[in-house]
Amino acid sequence: MTSPAEILPGVIFYSYLSAERKEKVCFWNHHTLVFQVSGQFVMETVGQTITMTGGDVLLIGKNQAGTLIKTPLPGANYETIVISLQEDLMRNIALEEKIEADRKYIGPPNLLIPVNEFLRGYFQSIVPYARSSGAAMTDEMGILKVKEGVKLLLLAMPALRNFLFDFSEPYKIDLEKFMLRNFHFNLPVEKFAQLTGRSLAGFKRDFQKTFAMAPRQWLQDKRLTEARRLIEHQHRKPSAIYLDLGFESLSHFSFAFKKKFGKAPTEWG
Repeated sequence: MTSPAEILPGVIFYSYLSAERKEKVCFWNHHTLVFQVSGQFVMETVGQTITMTGGDVLLIGKNQAGTLIKTPLPGANYETIVISLQEDLMRNIALEEKIEADRKYIGPPNLLIPVNEFLRGYFQSIVPYARSSGAAMTDEMGILKVKEGVKLLLLAMPALRNFLFDFSEPYKIDLEKFMLRNFHFNLPVEKFAQLTGRSLAGFKRDFQKTFAMAPRQWLQDKRLTEARRLIEHQHRKPSAIYLDLGFESLSHFSFAFKKKFGKAPTEWG
């Protein structure tokens, strides 16, 4: 079985593995519901670190970046079910059920959901489909399952209507503060623009005003400067930090570092 496997393409996924794996960057375009079947799931965003084990449910807010660590526990595999609450589907649910947000959601962007017997039963009903790679689940059945999950979420936490059904565009957030906190994520400039509530053209324009250079140039410079600080003052090894600073390969990191500072990272310090 491939992992993650698509049970309903683009909507319901099943992740299975037997050894720890760290995924450097994940980007959630849509609200996402995660049910931990077994093993440990750790999600790190700039503002939150959330850990889940078997039976836990997490609701991840849209338009976020973060890292994941997936760890099987002793004697068991890692299994999780992920449901992407795509905006088009959420809009349809809002129309069908006459649901609308009545105020702006102001809570944390990621929420552990208290699990009741209805939610537990709901996810357990998906597990057999997941373990068979969705062979018996039609598209119609999958969409019905997603709608059922949304209704059960609202039953468990009615205030989630303001989290789930706010379809307003993201407001412009403080560009300088956001970039200084998130520069290490290996995301395309288009994603940074989206996360700050800007069009690509608007992002580049505001970025130039804020930092007096283009985004790609600033990102590389900032990452390399942070790398030098970690190597020089914290004695970190280049091989241990290049991925966490948004570089895709050690060779690319070493080449860029030497070009900027005149010495290879292994010669620094």
